[in-house]
Amino acid sequence: MGVERTYAEINARIKAGKAVVLTAEEVIDKVREQGLAKTAAEVDVVTTGTFGPMCSSGAFLNFGHSSPRMRMTKVWLNNVPAYTGIAAVDAYIGATEIAEDDPTNSNFPGEFRYGGGHVIEDLVAGKNIKLKALSYGTDCYPRKEIETTISLQDINEAILFNPRNAYQNYNCAVNLSDKTIYTYMGTLKPRLGNANYSTSGQLSPLMKDPNFATIGVGTRIFLGGGIGYVVWNGTQHFPGWLKDEKGNIVGSAGGTLSVLGDLKQMKPQWLRGARFLGYGATLNVGLGIPIPILNEEILRFAALSDEELHAPVVDYSESYPNRIGGNLGLVSYAQLKSGKITVQGKEVPTAPLSSYPKAREIAAILKDWIQKGDFLLGEPSQLLPGPNAGLTGKTLEIR
Repeated sequence: MGVERTYAEINARIKAGKAVVLTAEEVIDKVREQGLAKTAAEVDVVTTGTFGPMCSSGAFLNFGHSSPRMRMTKVWLNNVPAYTGIAAVDAYIGATEIAEDDPTNSNFPGEFRYGGGHVIEDLVAGKNIKLKALSYGTDCYPRKEIETTISLQDINEAILFNPRNAYQNYNCAVNLSDKTIYTYMGTLKPRLGNANYSTSGQLSPLMKDPNFATIGVGTRIFLGGGIGYVVWNGTQHFPGWLKDEKGNIVGSAGGTLSVLGDLKQMKPQWLRGARFLGYGATLNVGLGIPIPILNEEILRFAALSDEELHAPVVDYSESYPNRIGGNLGLVSYAQLKSGKITVQGKEVPTAPLSSYPKAREIAAILKDWIQKGDFLLGEPSQLLPGPNAGLTGKTLEIR
């Protein structure tokens, strides 16, 4: 009979300083050395990490009341519009929103230099942010205009709330057309001039628990340098399997997380505003998840290596997004990280949009927190839908 553990047992070992914790890289070597059963009997937790652009991110901010009071109906932070249809002095700043006075190069209509992701980074870095707000005025909220500066410590609450993060396994993007194109996967050169990918492979959190056997509502995570939580599945959460031409499972795809944490606990090196030439702004997010080794099956997936995990190669030119999926085949993360892959008989240079060294650092930090007893596992009150849930995406019908 294989090992069976509970969250309570693992947390008791963490509190006692006896938990055995390995990163997702370390556990691969451990399983290769001594096998699955022996490793599962020894290891309590495997830590993962990812750091890359996650557009579906943002923060809820409560500014506190001015004197006289004001119901803010329009808000700008460093001239980036924030959404205000919440309450009097609450707003949500989205990572991809763009500053209204942002200089734009006419050759690249999407070349924005500053956006919501940069506002979030600047807030976490302790910088002063220019707040401008307008209102129509009411009896209880008579003020109609305010301009001031705020900092993260000045305001009541700042909650990072990201509706879609930690995408399980993203495309490897290429361009078959005869012109350069500018996408959320970066600049893609014509005629298979390059290939970009954005998943950390063997460290990627959701690829190491593809069945969502341990991840759910209440899972405690590393988020932006602080402690955060999984609060629901992310938007566009359609977990499934990647299969090769013979029908063998060679990876997972489609799962996402909705996550939340206290922005005041976070650090700017793990929340970095970014921009993509010809496309727009975003936010690079650092996120890591501990995977409790409750049984051998969970360890089997947690120990998958870059050689065993694959990404679909997708043409992002004229055919995208009408031909979604691995329409140009599958490549392993070992191949992607080698710096070149072969597509349609042509050798194509590869480049990551996410940072593997940063992902490795996150997994190591999370391991350290757990070993010191500073981080206990959060047992989910409800697991997220896995690949057998039968979820399928919807496409907007244009009439």
